[in-house]
Amino acid sequence: MKKIWPFSFYFWQYAGVAFMAPFAVLFYQQLGFSGTQIGLLAGLAPLVTLFGAPLWTGFADAARRHRLVMSLTLLGGSLAIFVFPFLSAFLPVLLVLVVANFFMAPVSSLADSATMAMLGSEKAMYGRVRMGGTFGFAIAAPVAGLLVQRFGIGMAFWGCALMYFMAFLTSQKFAHASAPEGHARLSLASGSKILLGNPRWLLFLAGALGGGIAMAVTNNYFFPYMKELGSNESTMGLALTVGTIGEVPVMFFGNHLLKKFKAYPLFILSLVITGLRLVLFYFAINPIQALFIQLLNGMAFPAMWLAGVAFTDEHAPAGMSATAQGIFGAVVFGIGTTIGGFLGGALLESIGARGMCLVFGLITLATVALVLLVSRFLPALPVEKAVPGSL
Repeated sequence: MKKIWPFSFYFWQYAGVAFMAPFAVLFYQQLGFSGTQIGLLAGLAPLVTLFGAPLWTGFADAARRHRLVMSLTLLGGSLAIFVFPFLSAFLPVLLVLVVANFFMAPVSSLADSATMAMLGSEKAMYGRVRMGGTFGFAIAAPVAGLLVQRFGIGMAFWGCALMYFMAFLTSQKFAHASAPEGHARLSLASGSKILLGNPRWLLFLAGALGGGIAMAVTNNYFFPYMKELGSNESTMGLALTVGTIGEVPVMFFGNHLLKKFKAYPLFILSLVITGLRLVLFYFAINPIQALFIQLLNGMAFPAMWLAGVAFTDEHAPAGMSATAQGIFGAVVFGIGTTIGGFLGGALLESIGARGMCLVFGLITLATVALVLLVSRFLPALPVEKAVPGSL
């Protein structure tokens, strides 16, 4: 029964993403913003996440007030998103966007931490629980399109706010991880120092950074890539569906993948497949070939996130699960997405979408090679809940 609450939470959370994410740039264009202004707004979210996620999750662990922090951030984010359609000038939109992303920054990390705590001895089932997000996105996306078409683009934001409010209600059923009885509370600074002072953990984050950079390319520039291959809009939409199809079996059988490969080897394997997928995109000469390559999506980012959450949960010091997940999320969605977004735009303009895919594919594979090389000279990281001073 416990699994139904995180499953439902992910459903509502990613239903909210399906409502707002595809229409945000269209909203900015409708307001008459320039390309520079739109680029600033689009690139702002990962930067806010970079600072907001560790700050909120670190406070939640230090104060042991996870439910309060999650409730506050979900309600604050929902309210900010609800306000968007009433704005028309650039500066108010910018300020509200900063507020919305600051509040929403820790939500995924807090949810992942709580989910792993609630699963207990069944942590390997995280993928099936997280699949609620896949269903939420797939179901909400067409509904959002119909509502926006009939009632205007404001429905994208109001629908998103409603979905996040439903996620808030569901989150009240979460049971968050807590430190062992008698364990001293750690401040954000001291807790982060313990994590970031471990070279093996830093190496893991280096791999996560590579994955985040690659993810930014496919998230931001996949449609320009398909257009370069001569794809029309319907084929582009089909490509997203194919990517979702590739994601479902990986999430459903994630427990078997984790059992067979273990978290860290699966994490590395997903990065290799991510790099190969981007290289294969370079060699594709028509949209049909790209659709077949898109089936590898499940073993790319979804597998990386599944393995990364599991690895983070295994190695987070006692009482610091949310902080560790927050740092992992900030590296992927903050630093990685920012670097990938800006660098991808420059490469797209200079060498085209196919060339961009090749460059990022090679960067990802080189990152994996470097991580594996350096790891040979580092001591193993024990799979246990470490206590302060034991790392």
